[in-house]
Amino acid sequence: MKGKKKKISIWQTLALGYLAVIIIGSVLLILPFATREGESTDYVGALFTATSATCVTGLTPYATGVHWTLYGQIIILLLIQLGGLGFMTFVSSIIMLLGRGMGIGSRRALMTSAGGEKFSDIRGLVKRILIGSAIFETLGTIVLCTRFVPDFGWGQGIYYAVFHSVSAFCNAGFDLLATEGSASLVMYATDPVVSLTICFLIIIGGLGFCVWGDVLNCRFRFKKFQLNTKVVLVTSGILVFVPTFMYLGFEWNNVSYEGYNFWQKLLLSFFNSVSPRTAGFFTTDPETLSDSGYILTVILMFIGGSSGSTAGGLKVGTFAVIVMGMLGVFRGVRDINIGKKRIEYSVLSQALAIFAACLIFIFIASLSICAIEHSDAANFQTVLYECVSALGTVGLSMNLTPKLTVASLIILIILMYAGRVGILTLALALAKKHKDPDMRYPVDTLLIG
Repeated sequence: MKGKKKKISIWQTLALGYLAVIIIGSVLLILPFATREGESTDYVGALFTATSATCVTGLTPYATGVHWTLYGQIIILLLIQLGGLGFMTFVSSIIMLLGRGMGIGSRRALMTSAGGEKFSDIRGLVKRILIGSAIFETLGTIVLCTRFVPDFGWGQGIYYAVFHSVSAFCNAGFDLLATEGSASLVMYATDPVVSLTICFLIIIGGLGFCVWGDVLNCRFRFKKFQLNTKVVLVTSGILVFVPTFMYLGFEWNNVSYEGYNFWQKLLLSFFNSVSPRTAGFFTTDPETLSDSGYILTVILMFIGGSSGSTAGGLKVGTFAVIVMGMLGVFRGVRDINIGKKRIEYSVLSQALAIFAACLIFIFIASLSICAIEHSDAANFQTVLYECVSALGTVGLSMNLTPKLTVASLIILIILMYAGRVGILTLALALAKKHKDPDMRYPVDTLLIG
């Protein structure tokens, strides 16, 4: 008898989908006309850039506006859009355009990718993702044009506005402004129009597609929101406004804020609290931050945005479950209660597993890169920053990535891929199916704490 044909799981579909996009992108970027005259691109550099764009990270060994031609930049922009909205969203869109129905497997993969739960309105979800993204990116482009067109002219100004609007909404952090002698958005550090528009796009993109849908369905009435929506909105709000005033206090007399007035420092602090979750733009050079500002940035990069969004990181929901579980254990209560809802302990177990796995990934990667690199630039502080930025798909950098060797770049590629696909998705994709044994071992205990 012939063996049964092995089916690819939902998790493997998602993992392989992103991998396929990355490989195709790297091949397109290695082509000679993707690189400007006088510049050179090796395959690892092209693979790193394609991974960073598809995984909406922003780390890159090359200055995007200097190294790549218009063709190369457009390939990067398409990879950002594809990676930001999700592989399965585009697959589903193609299926819908062809007029074909979606199978159960495709529906499950899409819902997993977008963070949804119901299968009943797949078409509505896909349309909402595509239309909503188009609306926000268009609005961002229009507002950014009011600054970029006067500064760079109509053609280049509109192109810059489109590129940075898409990059911000998808939480990618790629920018083209290095061509003007400035890093990231430093030249617009005190411009509220550019800074607040970029922050708005980052926040909206980082909330998640299903959060938008719930907010619209409930007509902005907070009491009717699903628990996930309430937790994401409240926790995200706390993680934006509390760090804003922390940065303001940490950097007030530091060189990073030197020469700015109160309102300009407040704008810089707000941008610093938004971008690490998980966009990668900066208006304050990360290398100039105080030690406290550095630690706060690493924490925000590690937490990240919402599940089913364009953001990466541990995820806001995971962080909230861990905190509430910790408080419940310390208070000695039996259940994990959030508002008037109860969370199963299995959810806390998953959250803790993801948290532990993220720490292990970062620890092993940092240890490996420190062992590989022997330059003064690759000290523990800069290596840890780069590794957290990669796994969180942030893109903030202390200017270490361009100086790394091939082996270290490959380690960061693995981190970016794991961060975008998701630690849990990657683990389920690699794990073998097994049935729970009929016999269970007797319960015992261990001393902890």
